[in-house]
Order: sequence, then structure tokens, then C-alpha cells
Amino acid sequence: QVQLVESGGGLVQAGGSLRLSCAASGGTFSLYGMGWFRQAPGKEREFVAGISRNGDRTYYADSVKGRLTISRDNAKNAMWLQMNSLEPEDTAVYYCAADVSGGSYLRAGRVDYWGQGTQVTVSS
Repeated sequence: QVQLVESGGGLVQAGGSLRLSCAASGGTFSLYGMGWFRQAPGKEREFVAGISRNGDRTYYADSVKGRLTISRDNAKNAMWLQMNSLEPEDTAVYYCAADVSGGSYLRAGRVDYWGQGTQVTVSS
């Protein structure tokens, strides 16, 4: 069974930055498309960013383009989300996700493995 563990969440002021990490164990990390989703209170879980199995393709939600950057290092079984120019609207629990199809665009209903989530809170 693949396990995904997020870290790096916290409280930041608007305009600040955070770097989220996702550490994977089990399975074969280099075969999976990886991505980040987030869920705010009262909202559906939404796609944030994705990266293909070898890192050559990325895909971002319109709301985060230009502010968030996804990356991965298959040698480290790790993925990151660099979050800059954070806004209060970015406040949510952020989830690491893996998709065995290997692509950069992940749909919540087709995610194969989820992390437990890490809280990001952006104050105004």
C-alpha cells in the first residue's frame, strides 16, 4: 500500500510563502502522476496542481497559476508545492495525491492514493 505524508503547512500572512512537502513510501513513486488538492470548510475538494510521472508536464488550477509551483524528485520519493503570494482564499487543508495513470491532470474521483492533509491558513 502506498503511503503519502504531507508536511509544511502552517499559518502565514497574506502575501507570504509556504512550501508543502509530500513524502511517499511503498509502491513505485516514479510511475505515478502526483498532485495537490485542497479543501476549504464547506467546499468540495478541488484540484490545485499536478505533475507527470517524470516531471515534464505540469498543470495548475486557474486560481493558483503564477503563484504556486509544483515539483518532484523521484530519487527522493518526494513532491513539493511552493506557495507564494498567498491569499486568504488559499486557506484550506492541502492533500497530496497519487494517480497510477502517470499524468499531470488529476481528477479527485480517480485519485488512487491520498495523504492525510496539512492545514494552510492565510491571514489577512
